[in-house]
Amino acid sequence: MSQILENDYKYVTMIKTEDKPKTSVFDVYTKRKDILGEIKWFAQWRQYCFFPEDDCVFSKGCMSDINNFIEQLMDLRKQELTGSNT
Repeated sequence: MSQILENDYKYVTMIKTEDKPKTSVFDVYTKRKDILGEIKWFAQWRQYCFFPEDDCVFSKGCMSDINNFIEQLMDLRKQELTGSNT
């Protein structure tokens, strides 16, 4: 993950916690610094997925922010696999 990702959204903030050989792991926090879950590679589906903490509730806006971040991660992964920078 050599490129800069937008990680500060209206409802949530993503913080990278681990770099693996081909992927990264990000914790997802509320603006009040409460942990909501993590975003990491899910090999069975061959994509980044969100793994929520127990008893979390998400609004449409919050889910949209998380989805946008996952789309960025998937775009970067595709670029890295194809060697493209577009």
